[in-house]
Amino acid sequence: MFSTASTTPEKIVQMLLALLLFAAVMGVILFIAGRFGGRRGDKYVAYLYLLPVLLVLAVGLVYPGLRTIYFSFFDAAGKAFIGFDNYQTIFTDDGQLTVLRNTVLWVVITPFLATAIGLVYAILVDKSRFESFAKALIFLPMAISMVAASVIWKFVYEYRPDQANVKQIGLINQIIVWLGGKPIQLLIESPLNTFLLIAVMIWIQCGFAMTVLSAAIKAIPDDIIEAARLDGVNAWSMFRKITLPSVRPTVVVVLTTIGIGTLKVFDIVRTMTGGNFNSSVIANEFYLQTFNADNQGLGAALAVLLFILVIPIVVYNIRQVRQSEAR
Repeated sequence: MFSTASTTPEKIVQMLLALLLFAAVMGVILFIAGRFGGRRGDKYVAYLYLLPVLLVLAVGLVYPGLRTIYFSFFDAAGKAFIGFDNYQTIFTDDGQLTVLRNTVLWVVITPFLATAIGLVYAILVDKSRFESFAKALIFLPMAISMVAASVIWKFVYEYRPDQANVKQIGLINQIIVWLGGKPIQLLIESPLNTFLLIAVMIWIQCGFAMTVLSAAIKAIPDDIIEAARLDGVNAWSMFRKITLPSVRPTVVVVLTTIGIGTLKVFDIVRTMTGGNFNSSVIANEFYLQTFNADNQGLGAALAVLLFILVIPIVVYNIRQVRQSEAR
């Protein structure tokens, strides 16, 4: 209690010093920028304004990233150099292989299902009578945090022992009991629990996919749609030949965006299973190894692996956006 109170003034002073330093740096930049003039001077002014951004990126992203890569080559205590042993552990240890399997399932299933559901939903409610209300319903999960969504679905999957005086509070197990079956501990059954956790992420991301794809569908020129209808194109052909090709760049962006979010998924797994019962993924395993097992080297290696897996998706996303802008 005493130590917390004593450090509070120090933190306030540090915060004020940081604010003053920021104000001083911006003042210097503005002063120097005011000394330049003309078209050539505008270029130097732009460089000056980029300088604080580059500095923040270097301190907050580049430096920690390089240190993480450095520590991934050391042992659990971060003292003895062990080379690529941590990476070897990730690809040979049974527990780590399960983590990789789960991560692959998340990345393969979640983006495609969430995007597909969002696209179908956007088409079905487009220009309908209750379009705004229907879209609000599916977008609601995006308005709550992943932790809150996980708590909600944890109650849906809840299990109670099959006894005479015990009532099921989980929706799924109650339905199973109504159908004459016995309740199941859903979140401890592997790999079933992984698919049940994936369902939560899909539920959350459908609203995002629907919103973005709905805007892309509305951007399709009306004359193209009218011409297709005059030619007698049915609903399936309209979707396959008109709608899907028109929104393809947007579909790619939605897929890759959800894919990146899925690779980094942590909240759902941590809240619902804690990574137990063979349900962990890379981000959660990084947390467990770094803070629970105190294995700094393996934790850093997992973080580096996660970073490497995200890079191709980001590069592909950027290329697709540039190609769509060039058309």
